[in-house]
Amino acid sequence: MSFSYKPLFLLLVQRNMQKMDLIKVLGISPNTLAKFAKNEYVSMDVLNRICEYFECRIEDVIEYVKD
Repeated sequence: MSFSYKPLFLLLVQRNMQKMDLIKVLGISPNTLAKFAKNEYVSMDVLNRICEYFECRIEDVIEYVKD
C-alpha cells in the first residue's frame, strides 16, 4: 500500500504555483516538501492546511496507489 501526492502537484500547476510557494503560504518546512516528492508520510495537520488553503478535498491532494 502506498500513497501519491500527484494530485497535489497537478493542483499546483492548475493554480500556477511552484512547490516552493507551499513553504511560504503554509509555513511548512523544506523537509516536508521533500517528503511530498518522495511520496512519504506527511502529517494530517499539513494535509489539513493544504485542503483549507486550496478549499479542496483530501482526494485533490493525495491518492491511494496499489502496489
